[in-house]
Amino acid sequence: MKVGTDGVLLGAWAELKQGEHVLDIGSGTGLISLMLAQRFTEALIDAVELDESAFNQTNENFLNSKYTDRLAVYQMPIQSYETMKKYDLIVSNPPFFVNNERVELDARKTARQQETLTFDQLLKKTKELLAENGRASFIIPFDLEEQFIIIAKGLNLFPQRLVHIKGNVNAPYKRSMIELGFHPTDPMISTLIIEVDRHQYTEDYIQLTKDFYLKM
Repeated sequence: MKVGTDGVLLGAWAELKQGEHVLDIGSGTGLISLMLAQRFTEALIDAVELDESAFNQTNENFLNSKYTDRLAVYQMPIQSYETMKKYDLIVSNPPFFVNNERVELDARKTARQQETLTFDQLLKKTKELLAENGRASFIIPFDLEEQFIIIAKGLNLFPQRLVHIKGNVNAPYKRSMIELGFHPTDPMISTLIIEVDRHQYTEDYIQLTKDFYLKM
């Protein structure tokens, strides 16, 4: 499983505003969890991953990390995950579904939760596990943002921050990063352009992600 831009973006952008408990839903390689462990030195991070090969890769990466004592991964569907904890930050780079049908065929995504996790299920579990003043951050296709927010608001989860992402200034928007919380507010909305030209990154992208690249 390759490291993808979506995971790097979410790992660099998600904020742990208070507390220490973090949950990564659909960990894949463990990339986002590892980034958050690097950024938040007191964070205790649980990851849940359904797919066996992805779970094994997350577990191996956690064990080989200097943050290993703050990381744990569990192999199961998130719908079955039970805990007494309330998480201060929940993150997910979920597979892309509309009305239970996959709309983007990408093995790196489908390996994360297979065909068993819809936005509705994801957000219901998020509501169940999120602390009262916690935040939940996601990266999804831009054209699914409205649907995602409608489902979230129906569960009393409200946008706090939104970032609309495009590859270059002339490209259409491709991704949205969405931060949700329990308290209604006027969300902060911004735009992120990744490249000026092929492999020439914008200053905004560099500033967001430079701590996680060996060369930038």
